[in-house]
Amino acid sequence: GVVEACLLHMLKRRAAGFLRTDKVAALFTKVGKTCAIAGDVCKKVQELQQQVESRKNQPNGQEPLKRQGSTTSKTPVLTPQAIKHIWVRTALIEKVLDKIVQYIVDNSSKYYEKEALLADPVCGPILASLLVGPCALEYTKLKTADHYWTDPSADELVQRHRIHGTHGRQDSPSKRPALGIRKRHSSGSTSEDRFAASAREYVESLHQNSRTHLLYGKNNVLVQPKDDLEAIPGYLSLHQSADSLTLKWTPNQLMNGTLGDSE
Repeated sequence: GVVEACLLHMLKRRAAGFLRTDKVAALFTKVGKTCAIAGDVCKKVQELQQQVESRKNQPNGQEPLKRQGSTTSKTPVLTPQAIKHIWVRTALIEKVLDKIVQYIVDNSSKYYEKEALLADPVCGPILASLLVGPCALEYTKLKTADHYWTDPSADELVQRHRIHGTHGRQDSPSKRPALGIRKRHSSGSTSEDRFAASAREYVESLHQNSRTHLLYGKNNVLVQPKDDLEAIPGYLSLHQSADSLTLKWTPNQLMNGTLGDSE
């Protein structure tokens, strides 16, 4: 959307097309007549648009049969947002958007007014160079339901702690016990296996996930349950959810899945 806004800034009427509502499509089509790379993008976009139209016109019952019969020619599923920005999106996925913008900048007098962004001797080349990075990426993965969350998942955090605890790096400022679960050599009883699984789930819940944010965590925090009992080391953590703060403390024995007969 940002790239399209830059491309449409002070675009000449002749370049935008007098009667066309999609000015970006008109620009790409006009550039494609003299730029071979843009011409290839135009052909691919037209093919995508035809596939989307044929998909819309098909009855609901016939589409699955077509998919089962042919696995090679699958119609791509494009969201309304993808269809809206299909020209820039296709050029980006094909890794040629930076080259097309650079060509437009080099020939800006044909398509833009003098005060346009892409006609500027500094801003135009900067925009083209900024697009080199995004065009070098492979867009092969879709966003998940929790794509807004940027921290590692709980599984990855547990794995990191396990690796850290196994190798025991010398350059770490302070060695902490690993937060993974050490399996006991049990006699194969299902109750012990169930306990180990529940302990693992609890350990993973102590880490950051899409529902709670781990604000603070410290290992080997001593807690004395009663006056006549010895202090027990455990893991203290502070979590923030949407509407509350939660303070958790878990004994090290439970964290490691080796509670045994302790009360």
